[in-house]
Amino acid sequence: VYCTGSLGQLGTGLAKVLRQRYGPTNVIMSDIRKPPQEILESGPFVFADILDFKKLQELIVNYNIDWIIHFSALLSAIGENNVPLAMRVNIEGLHNVLELAKQYRLKIFVPRAFGPDSPRDLTPDLCIQRPRTIYGVSKVHAELLGEYYYHKFDVDFRSLRFPGIISANTNPGGGTTDYAVKIFHDALKSGHFKCYLREDTMLPMMFIDDCLRSVVEFMETPDSKLKMRTYNVTAMSFTPDEIVEEVRKYVPELKVTYEIDGRQAIADTWPKRFDDSNARADWGWKHTMDLPQMCKAMFKFLDPSHQNQTQKIQA
Repeated sequence: VYCTGSLGQLGTGLAKVLRQRYGPTNVIMSDIRKPPQEILESGPFVFADILDFKKLQELIVNYNIDWIIHFSALLSAIGENNVPLAMRVNIEGLHNVLELAKQYRLKIFVPRAFGPDSPRDLTPDLCIQRPRTIYGVSKVHAELLGEYYYHKFDVDFRSLRFPGIISANTNPGGGTTDYAVKIFHDALKSGHFKCYLREDTMLPMMFIDDCLRSVVEFMETPDSKLKMRTYNVTAMSFTPDEIVEEVRKYVPELKVTYEIDGRQAIADTWPKRFDDSNARADWGWKHTMDLPQMCKAMFKFLDPSHQNQTQKIQA
C-alpha cells in the first residue's frame, strides 16, 4: 500500500492502522515534509513529490505496490492563497496517480467533497456539486475523472465523502468543524469555551477511528459488491449546543460564550446530515461512535483523571 501526503491527520492515522493489519513493511508512507522520528521508525517512508511522475513510477515498481491511498492536496484556505500551486498539486497530482493506477493495474482511493449548492439535509451520494474553492473544485474533478477511468480503463477507483473528523491526538487547527475538538481542550485547560458557530448549527461528524476503519473496510470490499464508485459515510450530526450539554457531564462548570466569525458563513453552506444508506447497504458500513461515546473517548485520551466520571456516566 502506498499512501501519498501521509503526514497529515488522516494519512498518519491510516498508515498506523494499515501497518497493524498488513505489516509495517507493506505500507509505504511518503510526503515532501520531514517526518518525525517515530514515523521513520514505524516503517518505510520516502520523499516523493506527487508532481514527479517518474519518481512515482520508480516507487510503485520498487515496492511492488497494489493500492494507492491518495491524500496529497492543498486544503481550502491554503489553496485559495495559492491557486496555481493548488491546481498543480490537486489536479496534476491526481492525473499522475490515476495514470499510475491505469498503467500498473492498482486499486486507488481518493477522498471527495461537497459544494454550497448540494442539498443540505440528508445529502445523497449523487447530487449537485458546485464548490467555490479550488480544493472543492479539484475534488469534484477527481470524482468525475476517477469514475471516467473506471468506465474507460477499468481502473478500480474508490472514493468516500467524509464529514468533519474528530480526533483526540490532533490539536484543533481552526477549521470550520474544529470547534468540536476545541471544546475538549478549552474545557480542560480554562473551563471556558468560545464557540465561533451559532449554537444551533448542525454539522455531520465522525470520530477518527470510525473514519479510518471506513477506508480499510471500503478498500477490502470486493468490487462486485460496489454499486457505485463514490459513497458517503457518516456517524452523527450535532450542534454546538448539543456537544456542550454532553461535555458538561464531565466538566459541569464549563462556561460557554458564542463569538460568531466568518466560519459561520462556511458552515451555512455545508450539509447538516449525510445520507450514507448506500454504504451501509452495499458494503456493510456501520459506525461505532455516537456523540456520548465520542465524548467519553476524548476525555479518556486527553485527561485520564476523568475516567472515574466516565464510569459514573456509564453506570
